Amino acid sequence: MSENKIITRQKMTFVIYNFIAFTLIFSIFGLIIFSQMKLTLYSKTDVDLFSFKRNIEQNGLPPLQKRTYGLPDERQRVPLPFMPNPRITILTWNQHGELINTEGNIGYYGDIFSDLALVPSDPPTTIVIDGQYHFRSLTLPDPNPQDEIATVQLLVNVDGEQNVIHNFQTILIICSVLFILLSLAASFILSRQTMKPIIRSWNKQVEFVENASHELRTPLTIIQNKVELLLTTPFEKIMDKFESIALILSETRRLSKLTTDLLTLARADSSETQLVMQSVELDPFVREVCEPYIELAQSQSKHLWVEAQSGTTIQADKSRLHQLLVILLDNAIKYTGKNDSILVKVSSDDHFVCCEISDTGIGISEEGLQQIFDRFYREDKARSREKGGAGLGLSIAQWIVNSHHGTIKALHNQPKGTIIRIKLPK
Repeated sequence: MSENKIITRQKMTFVIYNFIAFTLIFSIFGLIIFSQMKLTLYSKTDVDLFSFKRNIEQNGLPPLQKRTYGLPDERQRVPLPFMPNPRITILTWNQHGELINTEGNIGYYGDIFSDLALVPSDPPTTIVIDGQYHFRSLTLPDPNPQDEIATVQLLVNVDGEQNVIHNFQTILIICSVLFILLSLAASFILSRQTMKPIIRSWNKQVEFVENASHELRTPLTIIQNKVELLLTTPFEKIMDKFESIALILSETRRLSKLTTDLLTLARADSSETQLVMQSVELDPFVREVCEPYIELAQSQSKHLWVEAQSGTTIQADKSRLHQLLVILLDNAIKYTGKNDSILVKVSSDDHFVCCEISDTGIGISEEGLQQIFDRFYREDKARSREKGGAGLGLSIAQWIVNSHHGTIKALHNQPKGTIIRIKLPK
């Protein structure tokens, strides 16, 4: 399967997962809001019904004239022991399930209750009468066993609440559909954003494998050719094949260094390598690391000197700092010519310690400054190969600095050469 097909399939997988997640979230959120709104709308009605029920259980069902508290003539009104919700309608049923009262406060509704069948409802439930009127219903047994009433049904018209619920449900459905459509668009956008680091890592991995394979193939090919050549003359003396053996040994060392660097970067990518932090007196440490390189530079008619007077002690991994300086000093020695200069300078301020390695060597192009820390990048590949470089040293240097929460930067030196500036926190 090609790279594009794999990436496209993974994008669609992310789109589907995100879309399902958004849809579930919006659906659950809508159901919670709808149920809570519905519960809130009916809560006051249900409280009134239960209050009326408790008063009937305590005081009994008032006589008919007492229930007709809405009559115009106030002189006929008998005060009730409690003030019920005027929206409550009282229906009384006999033991045969037949409606008894057809007068009084139910007369306002006409004969809409004539076809109503008694259905026990405790706790309160919503019933629909005549296909259009919505009531909250609560039933209770009549507390007076001496009359013909067996069951009392309390009703409250909730058409207003039902209309609010219906309108809210319509709005909620429309909004949910719009949000689901928006979530589909958001899923595409999020999948693209999610895939960007994956694609970037994929490309880096492919490039890394290709470059590593190329770098490993070259010394292996040389070693194989030279060994095959040696096998053609088994009776020759080592002295006569000195150059071939020396080249094999050189390529073996180069291969060993390359595999070590690759292993270091692989462990860095997987966060497997842990730093061992300890106190490091920076000035004597830098002088100690630079001492053999001073002699090496002198042997090549180059000038290397150290200015380390920061008086700073930092917390760092001593072996990794040593590796960092060795990488930078190796590069400085490689890419400077006869009579060129190399300066290692250590300074500090309130928050950071700065180490600069500047040289007056061949320098680097403007484009190279942006890519110098990329793996396998070499400004002059042919020349770097002659000097044994694989383009991994500065990548390892960058990882070491980043692991210490510092920064590393490459700059132009004036009038020529390169400056590598490192800043580490104190």
